[in-house]
Amino acid sequence: MSAAKAVVLEYRGLLRVGGADRIEFLQGIVSNDVTRASADQTLWAAFLTPQGKFLHEFFLAAEGDSLLLDCEAERSTDLARRLKLYKLRSQVTVENASEALLVAALIGEGALARLGLPEEAGATVPFGGGLAFVDPRLPRLGARAFLPRDTAAEALAAAGFEAGTLEDYDLPRIAAGAPDGSRDLEIERSILLENGFDELHGVDWDKGCFMGQELTARTKYRALIKKRLLPVEIAGPLPESGTAITRDGKAAGVLHSVVAADGKALGLALLRLDALGDRDQTPLMAGEAEVTAHKPDWAEF
Repeated sequence: MSAAKAVVLEYRGLLRVGGADRIEFLQGIVSNDVTRASADQTLWAAFLTPQGKFLHEFFLAAEGDSLLLDCEAERSTDLARRLKLYKLRSQVTVENASEALLVAALIGEGALARLGLPEEAGATVPFGGGLAFVDPRLPRLGARAFLPRDTAAEALAAAGFEAGTLEDYDLPRIAAGAPDGSRDLEIERSILLENGFDELHGVDWDKGCFMGQELTARTKYRALIKKRLLPVEIAGPLPESGTAITRDGKAAGVLHSVVAADGKALGLALLRLDALGDRDQTPLMAGEAEVTAHKPDWAEF
């Protein structure tokens, strides 16, 4: 991808968490160290069930006396409801900020330089009446911005970004092996460490307890990871998300995000590690398509 592009992610929304206790409140609930969120640093984190299963993932940015959570728009009401259940007497407010602000992915050659950002995960700067930050998962994924809806197009054009498509965003994301909410993780079933949250900076092991921390830590320290979310190349008819993956007729995993663009067909698949085996074996199949899995260069397994 040569041109710098801006992709407005309408399927993402924003919650604003305010109040004097906002940091302490979220610190005891989410997987990352909320105290590190600042005007200079944005985080990626998850909210789990008490049993350690995935509920929500979000980018968490500081905005004055508030925190902004970039989450799935269709599920933002559920996240807000769950947060309010735990606030008890804490001085915390939770409101939807999506009517005023939008989320954009800023990708392509020179995207970070156009924003005055270093290639450092989570680095954050003011931009266009809002803010922009390097993707906290991997700097190679570019940046994201939270911008006022009525002036976003003007700010992005002035910075040299042309309009992009969701495929423009998904292609490098999927190739890099980075998950995207419930498009790739099963609600109340997925485990963070099977989906790269450790290596992609979504979990802080020194912050103390958080919701679901016990199972997450046990999975890590007892080496209980048996499956991983991996990028796959797809040869043949493009399967739908949710298609079962098999090898020799035996279950090997399931396909999640898929994208076909620039002459490529890629996907993210949760695969059993013991099903990967020797490349000389019968290929992995998703429907009528052959899939070839790749280990991301950042993954540690």
